[in-house]
Amino acid sequence: MMVRSGTPAVRLGTLISAVLLLLPGAGGTGWAQSAPPTLGLQEQGPQAAPPPSTPAASENPGLINEMGKLFDKLPSILPPIKSPSETMNDLSRLARPSTMVSGRAACPVSPSGGPDCKLAADQLCQGKGYKEGKSLNTDSAEKCSAKVLIPGRQRKPDDCRTDTVVTSALCQN
Repeated sequence: MMVRSGTPAVRLGTLISAVLLLLPGAGGTGWAQSAPPTLGLQEQGPQAAPPPSTPAASENPGLINEMGKLFDKLPSILPPIKSPSETMNDLSRLARPSTMVSGRAACPVSPSGGPDCKLAADQLCQGKGYKEGKSLNTDSAEKCSAKVLIPGRQRKPDDCRTDTVVTSALCQN
């Protein structure tokens, strides 16, 4: 390998770097360190050997170990297991008898500006003798004032509105 550079200092630096890399024991290792100073302390004869320690359980970072950790945490993540009677009570609450009713109940405007059809479904079911309801079908229609029919009049944004009604609901006691 021949390095051609204009200054002899650069050539000398490159040569010294190459020699240091090729020397045994100098390639990538640090300089040898001397023993630390004793600070006036002297060793006193042979010391007792340290007591044998049991090797600590080493952490194995493999997939099986990680899955084991997951299974250890699993009881805190999952909900508690219910007894069969509690499960049957929950299912019976879900499977309450319900009836589908038909009719028309207007959905009032909610504070957000959209229709609130839950109230309309409740009204429809209460009119049929049930406690509460859930809307199944709704219908929407645009209602406009008579001003829209005037020939040559420009339509304004507040001339029409959309009315939504619940036409069928699932009612429960």
